Amino acid sequence: MKPTSLSPAPALEAFQRDFAAALCGEANSAAAQALAAQPGFAVYRNTVMRGCLDALAANYPVVVRLVGLEWFEGAAREFVRRHPPSDGTLAAYGRGFAEFLETFEPAAELAYLPGVARLDRAWTEAHIAADAPLLTPAALAALSPQRLVEAVLVPHPAARWVCSAALPVFTIWRRHRENLPLDDALAWIGESGLVARPVDQVTWHALDPAAAAFLAACAQGRPFAAAAELAGAAPSGPASSPGIWLPALVAAGAFTRLEIR
Repeated sequence: MKPTSLSPAPALEAFQRDFAAALCGEANSAAAQALAAQPGFAVYRNTVMRGCLDALAANYPVVVRLVGLEWFEGAAREFVRRHPPSDGTLAAYGRGFAEFLETFEPAAELAYLPGVARLDRAWTEAHIAADAPLLTPAALAALSPQRLVEAVLVPHPAARWVCSAALPVFTIWRRHRENLPLDDALAWIGESGLVARPVDQVTWHALDPAAAAFLAACAQGRPFAAAAELAGAAPSGPASSPGIWLPALVAAGAFTRLEIR
């Protein structure tokens, strides 16, 4: 007996494709146009759009607070048309929204908005990331200097970091996320932020530029010595000494283990 294929039949696959196109307002084929023209089809289309808008608003709460719900939904509608969901689970929907905002003309005067959106996205990704053990300070301290320079510090699956060269996106994001006073003075300089989930709760921390460069190098699989060299070439921050920011990274849950390669 020949094995049964689990892929949909061509006719069913074509119907699903046309149905999805009609739902997203992209009824280009005759079949999709026929579906969209049916009385009551707008109910399906509006339900799908509403679900996507609600998911985006839930996944980008600080962006919503900054621009207001009406402005946000106008931008989100355009994003949904260009990037319909590819998964029935909308908990993680919205990948690429920050990049979309960079080219969305009404957001041109809000230069900080894409960076804030990246931090919102980092929170979502940290929240749904896989669980993993944490690298402990004791494990790091147990390495001899010779072994340490060869070790690769592997970032935790839930660790995310966002850097802005010229804008205080982390402070803007944090103030709205934590409901802090918004009238405090704000220094318009570049900032970086770390979002992590060391146990069961997402946390966030201001990140020194050198620490951000070190994390990025570790994510590329570079050993400690090479990562530290790249960190040393980064713009100096208020806590640019590795003796300050490396223990802080470990304590924040930025790493899961050491690898000697």
